Amino acid sequence: MILSWTLVALVLVSSSWAEEGELSVSKLLERANRDRVPDLDEPTLIGGDIAVKPDADRNADPCTSTGCLWLKYTDGKVYIPYYIANHYSDRERAIIERGLQSFASVSCIYFRPYQNGDHEWINIESRTGCYSSVGRQGGGQTLSLERSGCLYHGTVQHELLHALGFNHEQTRSDRDNHIRVHWNNIVDDMEYNFYQINTLNQGTPYDYGSVMQYHRYAFSKNGLPTMEPIPNPNVSFGQATQMSQNDITRLNRLYKC
Repeated sequence: MILSWTLVALVLVSSSWAEEGELSVSKLLERANRDRVPDLDEPTLIGGDIAVKPDADRNADPCTSTGCLWLKYTDGKVYIPYYIANHYSDRERAIIERGLQSFASVSCIYFRPYQNGDHEWINIESRTGCYSSVGRQGGGQTLSLERSGCLYHGTVQHELLHALGFNHEQTRSDRDNHIRVHWNNIVDDMEYNFYQINTLNQGTPYDYGSVMQYHRYAFSKNGLPTMEPIPNPNVSFGQATQMSQNDITRLNRLYKC
């Protein structure tokens, strides 16, 4: 188990950076949500793609403040029911299911189809943009993967990591040691996307290659960088196309896999 997990993790790491001409997950998400006009029954988004309730504290992480982990069964595995709306094509459904099943090969997280009697599940549907709540919410919680813009392997993994309890890398509690935020370049009223919170780092180092790290120009109002790595400003970041080894390690530590 340890050997196979390590081999898979190394494969993921070696292919987690965007090839030339391939958009990273952070750029895909920003593009998909840029001109989002939500329906009346859709949630407010923070951080670009994190769904929050109207009365939620945008500076608080519900996972660290109240607990949000999915339940582990006696066999040591975490089974999470999901339901995929029937408006997806077979090809689109296959992309979603590949993202769901990618977790079982590197962790104790097993997504399984919804069954009658399930009290908690992830309801995957094409709403306005790409988004998810952070962590287990109770009942059926919506994870949106809009058909036009969100159906990519890394995008599916990114939203599922939110549902499992993770926030964006650039909001980490130790962010200021690794990223300098250029507040003057951020779109007005979008500064809260960069507020630090008490994140679930699980003893892992800051990861520029995390699938949860946004890119250098994210939420820029003037085409100038909103983030700059420190101490070396030339370090590449926000280019992941799928989970990194640190993403996998963090997940396994959180759920004690």
